[in-house]
Amino acid sequence: MRSGGDFREPAGTPLISALALALAIASPAYARKDAPAFPTARSPADQAVDPASDPSFNAALPPLDSMAAPPATVAPSTPATPPVANDPALAQPLPPLAGFDPTPDTSKAAVPTTEETRIRYTMKVEGLSKIGLEDEFRSLSELENGKKKAANAAQVTARAKDDEALAGKLLRSEGYYDGVATSTVVAVPNQPGQVVATISVTPGPRYSLSSIAIAGAEPEPTGIATKALTGQVKVGDPIRSIAITGGEAQISLALPEQGYPFAKLGDRDVLLDDQAHTGDYTLPLTAGPRSSFGKVRPSGKGAKIFTEKHLAVFPRFKPGDLYDSRKADDLRQALVATGIFSTVAVQPVDTGVKAPDGTEITDLEVTQAKGPWRSWAAEGGYGTGQGIKGEVTWTHRNMFTPEGALILGVIGGTQEQGANATFRRSNAGQRDKTFQITGGFDRSNYDAYDAKTINLGINWSRQSTPIWQKVWTYSYGAELVGSNEQGAALDATGDRPRKNYLIAALPMQVQYDRSNDLLNPTKGFRVLARVSPEGSIHKGVKGYGRLTGQVTGYVPIGSSIVLAGRALVSSIVGVNDIAEIAPSRRIYVGGGGSVRGFGYQQLGPKDAQNNPIGGLSSTEFAAEVRYRFGNFGIVPFFDGGRLGESSTPGISGMRYGAGIGGRYYTNFGPMRLDIATPINRQKGESKIALYISIGQAF
Repeated sequence: MRSGGDFREPAGTPLISALALALAIASPAYARKDAPAFPTARSPADQAVDPASDPSFNAALPPLDSMAAPPATVAPSTPATPPVANDPALAQPLPPLAGFDPTPDTSKAAVPTTEETRIRYTMKVEGLSKIGLEDEFRSLSELENGKKKAANAAQVTARAKDDEALAGKLLRSEGYYDGVATSTVVAVPNQPGQVVATISVTPGPRYSLSSIAIAGAEPEPTGIATKALTGQVKVGDPIRSIAITGGEAQISLALPEQGYPFAKLGDRDVLLDDQAHTGDYTLPLTAGPRSSFGKVRPSGKGAKIFTEKHLAVFPRFKPGDLYDSRKADDLRQALVATGIFSTVAVQPVDTGVKAPDGTEITDLEVTQAKGPWRSWAAEGGYGTGQGIKGEVTWTHRNMFTPEGALILGVIGGTQEQGANATFRRSNAGQRDKTFQITGGFDRSNYDAYDAKTINLGINWSRQSTPIWQKVWTYSYGAELVGSNEQGAALDATGDRPRKNYLIAALPMQVQYDRSNDLLNPTKGFRVLARVSPEGSIHKGVKGYGRLTGQVTGYVPIGSSIVLAGRALVSSIVGVNDIAEIAPSRRIYVGGGGSVRGFGYQQLGPKDAQNNPIGGLSSTEFAAEVRYRFGNFGIVPFFDGGRLGESSTPGISGMRYGAGIGGRYYTNFGPMRLDIATPINRQKGESKIALYISIGQAF
């Protein structure tokens, strides 16, 4: 019988324990179906009678004169001690209770040693294995966790009592409400200090759901809740705590996703029938108003780092759209991804205003807490032919509000040095769109060229981040480069000529990404296309175009192996003589991000001094088997490539390299170390090439 959420046991009915739908949550209310609602009134014959006025009662008593008096006993007299008069101690006030120390003095108490009190025990569990609960019981058992040792028998008994209660809870959580658990601790004969603790369980019949009802809400939210609930539990299923709480969790997700942000679940009620061993499940629901999105506004509490105008850039919904909590979560994650906040909370607020479609307008209130806006970052690597290279950057993420970052970077290495400054505006008028201006200088001293460069670029982009990996990304912009470069040698002993170049470019890129991770993909593929119309001023103006296409793919084999592949072609069109192109703008092949086994830019034609000349086209491919065990991995690989002197890519004259790599996986991506050697090595080529960097090769 239900009554205010209490479990009431009917008279004359064996006690049935209340359902413990979860071990760590409040138990629901259960009741018997056959219990009377109130005590019944007694008949007049059953009313109480005063014995003093009842003649029949007096007649039944024996006469007083037939009863003999007990013999008299005289107690020895003890002279009373007269009170002490005028005792000064009696006149003194009692000491205050606050000054009394109840702690006993244990300094002289005899404490048994560990050796004297240490006992060992064995544990037996009976009745749980046949219903599949013994493993779970043992994982939570006090006796099991006690490692079969205790200070004394009382401690073993206490653990056994705790396990007895645990077994009862597990039974009820799985629908065995008539189940009984007992515990015994018995000494082992002829083995001092050894006891046996036994947990014995009699499960009894298992109760199942006879009905499921959502009460208290309109038909539409009731239907949504019922569909979500019955995806987890159905009539006829055993009454299991994990299934019912899982179903209620699904309701709490489904209603806010379908227009009910203020839905609340009441206390569940299960009415048990101990004759049929079933239970009627009822869940109260307060759905609240059906809502549509209003505006996104900063909270009145705390800092207002982003104004309402800038907050309006982030939503992927429009005012008037049906409320969907997934879109509200998407908004919060986008705000977190800016790196501006330490914490961000997005809460729905009922405005009480009706929309034209009858829904109630719900605003999203954003509570903002400022995070660390300044940060340092560093990265580095090594490659054969490229040497050691490292970069340190300092970033102020919100120097020019909103989201106007200043980034200063310094590059240092054995063959490259430079510095740059970048202004970047994130979410510039549109979510995920970035505007960027970059300027800097660079000195590169490689075998292929020695270039001193000043560059200025402007760029708009929509790129993936570690938090937001997008399917489509793009970038476009403009670049102006002034460079003084030393290119290929004209003879074996002479100086390499140095020339000045002024280069203007309009680089554009688009990528379609269906991989599952930005830095460490394990399945899917990516397709990239890059186009850069350029003009070079050196003894006249020469126009040309740089084109690149690349496809990468990832196929998992089991849970620890990934097959990865890459194919790339590139071309410079619009020129017939490579000398018309600045050495730093030519195509090169070889290195850790190209064909491994060869030094950086080393694969291809050489000049009279055995320095790379570069080319007008390239063809590359790579294949890897990525085997991961824990945080480590081994990657055997095979690469191939060709550098062409014409603008048409081809496969004739391909060169190959092979090797093996090691990976250490971190939370920001894998650390990579690859060792490779060229196949059919030619004169002047290194036997071994080494590459160290962050991230996979592709």
